[in-house]
Amino acid sequence: MTNSNDMPLAAKPIERAAHRRLDEAWLEDAFAHKDTLVLVMRKGEPFVLPGRESGLVWLGPEIARVSPGSPRLFLGEDKNGTPVFAVNLPDNFALDESLLAGAGEFRDFRVAAASIPDMDANCASTARSIFMWHQSHRYCSKCGSESAMVDAGWKRQCPACGTEHFPRTDPVAIMLAEKDGMALIGRQKMWPAGFYSCLAGFCEPGETIEQAAAREILEEAGITVDPATAQYVACQPWPFPSSLMVGLILEASTNEIHVDEKELETARWVSREEMVSILDGTHGEIFGPPPMAIAHHIMKAWTEKGH
Repeated sequence: MTNSNDMPLAAKPIERAAHRRLDEAWLEDAFAHKDTLVLVMRKGEPFVLPGRESGLVWLGPEIARVSPGSPRLFLGEDKNGTPVFAVNLPDNFALDESLLAGAGEFRDFRVAAASIPDMDANCASTARSIFMWHQSHRYCSKCGSESAMVDAGWKRQCPACGTEHFPRTDPVAIMLAEKDGMALIGRQKMWPAGFYSCLAGFCEPGETIEQAAAREILEEAGITVDPATAQYVACQPWPFPSSLMVGLILEASTNEIHVDEKELETARWVSREEMVSILDGTHGEIFGPPPMAIAHHIMKAWTEKGH
């Protein structure tokens, strides 16, 4: 059975220790402690071990000498109570000219997250979402003044009008429509040739996630489904930039596809046998999302419904 707690990027989270976020003295002492753990990011890319090695490069308080004043985030405490932080280096940070030269490399998040341990992936995913939110929400939406990072990185506050701003998470429905033993998959023009996946779309104000799923399937593929038939599969935090992907399977009442070409290049129905071969890479014509993505697990859950 699919379980959100085991989903890539969500598995093995640390204790967030939110009660520490307002204790500035504790945070300063913790960040300076020799045993503290610090992950580093630049432009949304985590700093990982070089070459074929797997895992984040975990640093300590020495990161303060590498890039003084870089934004930092308190992520929480590991199972041993060790404080865990993240530091966001400037976009123009020159790795080869720094004290970090030779210790690791900045790697595309999707590539890195697919091969690093669960806890590393969860910490890096959280840090990426929060840092990207800070970069895109520097100014107060109420008065326009530049706001400041507070509460150990988990809030911004406007010094001019006092308005508090909190990180946002956008709910996204990601789903399969099913009918007569077939499931609906689609592809966007920008994707690699042969790549198909679940349909997906953002939940709009005033909608439930089930209603959003039904609307998106109708808009993108012209297929009618009843939101009341939705079966929940699992959810996954997705830091691009900060979404919560909610996986569903819904029953379709129609099967004639009418693609909105602004959304999809094409869509098609596939059998369970085809879906199995898509997931294990033996289909020959179609390949699907990797295990790091919730779409893979929704497709797998659908194949298992037939057994």
